[in-house]
Amino acid sequence: MATINVYTESTPNPATMKFLVNKLLYNGSLDFPDKEKAQSSPFARELFKFNFVNGVFFASNFVTITKSEDSEWDDILPILKDFVKGAVESELLIHEVERDENVAFEGSETEKKIQQVLHDYVRPAVEQDGGAIAYKSFDEGVVTVELRGSCSGCPSSTITLKAGIEGLLKRMVPEVQEVVAEAM
Repeated sequence: MATINVYTESTPNPATMKFLVNKLLYNGSLDFPDKEKAQSSPFARELFKFNFVNGVFFASNFVTITKSEDSEWDDILPILKDFVKGAVESELLIHEVERDENVAFEGSETEKKIQQVLHDYVRPAVEQDGGAIAYKSFDEGVVTVELRGSCSGCPSSTITLKAGIEGLLKRMVPEVQEVVAEAM
């Protein structure tokens, strides 16, 4: 078995930390914003047993963990790094029911173009910061997306949404007039 290395990266959201490993954890992304939603994930269920864990998000080779307000990263980082390393080494399941991650875009031609841009250009950038973006709808020029992981509740997500994502979509899909985020 190869040695599992875990290293951390801060995210734009000060309440979240990205724990990267040298192994693919999950092909796609899964968001568990609270303990109740984590029932299908043995890995996330175990993380929520720590009273300082408020959210768990998985994508490719990392898990993003949101901490409680009353905890400090200096105190909990070593505990979480050890846990993540042990969980990955023991192959603790991320999700009990694996789903097919083949990307299939649906809707009108404009909606398919929007989804393709989000998938190809926006998703990789958002994942770099420990988050994820999901397309929700397109109606009368307005694209609605859902922000997850470290993006959910991040102070800079509004700037990213308006300056980055909205600008990119307006350039690449002329039918787009505005991008808004739906609260989780």
